[in-house]
Amino acid sequence: MSSAPTGIASIPGQSVRGWTDDPLSTPSTILLIEDNLEVSRAIRLAFECVHYRIDCAIGPEEAFSMLARRRYEAILLDLNFTQGQTSGAEGFACLARILEEDPSATVLVITAHSGVRVAVAAMQAGALDFVMKPWRNADLIARVEAAIAKRARPSAAVPTPSPIGSHRLLGDSPAIVAVRDVVRRIAPTVASVLIAGPAGSGRSLVADLIHVGSPQADSDKTTVEVRDAAAWDRMNGASGTLVLRNPDRLNEMEQVRLLERLPDGARFIAIVETPDSLSPRLRSTVGTIEITLPPLAMRGTDALLLARHFASLAAERHGRPVPLFTATAEAVILTTPWLDDVRGLGRTIERVVLLDDDGVIDAAALTPKLVQEIAASTPEREAPLDVSLWQSERVMIEAALRHHRHNVSHAAAALGLSRQALYRRMNRYGL
Repeated sequence: MSSAPTGIASIPGQSVRGWTDDPLSTPSTILLIEDNLEVSRAIRLAFECVHYRIDCAIGPEEAFSMLARRRYEAILLDLNFTQGQTSGAEGFACLARILEEDPSATVLVITAHSGVRVAVAAMQAGALDFVMKPWRNADLIARVEAAIAKRARPSAAVPTPSPIGSHRLLGDSPAIVAVRDVVRRIAPTVASVLIAGPAGSGRSLVADLIHVGSPQADSDKTTVEVRDAAAWDRMNGASGTLVLRNPDRLNEMEQVRLLERLPDGARFIAIVETPDSLSPRLRSTVGTIEITLPPLAMRGTDALLLARHFASLAAERHGRPVPLFTATAEAVILTTPWLDDVRGLGRTIERVVLLDDDGVIDAAALTPKLVQEIAASTPEREAPLDVSLWQSERVMIEAALRHHRHNVSHAAAALGLSRQALYRRMNRYGL
């Protein structure tokens, strides 16, 4: 993205924001959540003409991925994303989650002329203003600027700390929705929290969410890997949030010594894999509230949502186009037990984004071991198997069937497909 000039005086409707390359720094952009591409294009042009930067998301999934990467000065939210829907239920759900994760977010809703009651209800739910379709560009820009200015005014009330920026726990599975709800309720307290789950499942992210939403958010948290005896000195005099990593890996005597060293006045957040390995006394001390993060394999379609987020993140970081996933790639993402859980999926997606050269990620890119095995099993008299990232689904299916001697069940499992899905593709390609 190009940069806008800085240091120019700002007047309503003609403001020029100081931009920065740091996506997590002071807000400098507007987020538009709108599924209608023509409407999205018109709004983008209106704001770009007065030197705003605007990011566009076609729905909630893409919007929350963007919100996990940066904070926005204002969010323009359409209330309906499904053709034929006019109730605004989809938009209300999106608005509720935005404000749940960041109560200070500046949200304006977009509604049709006949949706005044819905717009008023959205304001009662926390939106600062609404914009009617069709709109006048000058009025739209003025309303957004007025909302930004209103939110920026100092308040006599003490602001509630809120998890913002990169501190967002993405996912729509019931388990993750429940975790977000618990974090929202306990973060503003000083209760100690024990976070359990497999390595790579997001335990450190949850710890960050709790700290950022806590009364100690303005101070740095102290993190101690308790298996490292030399790191224990960092606990001396620690106040605010004290994160204890892997206390469940300590033996009984080491846990007793840890209890003796814990400072008074700190809020403890313990990160463990198996809470049952803690002594009852240590567990009660560091775990007034317990949160359990499920492995990615138990989070339904969250893996695909996260893969798309990681792809967008990697593309932005490395200056690459955001790739699309083929159906077989999506099946692999959903069925693979990723080593190192969410973190492992993120590393894999970043790797394939870097290696991608045609904007499409297929199953071969995500399962290089399978490709190597198939290539090795190809008879020498045949032409070399095309295992490049742009190969077609047909080539991949043919190779998998040949490798598994036309055992459809084994080939389907290797491709990350159900038997029925593989049969449909075999029929489509005449195999």
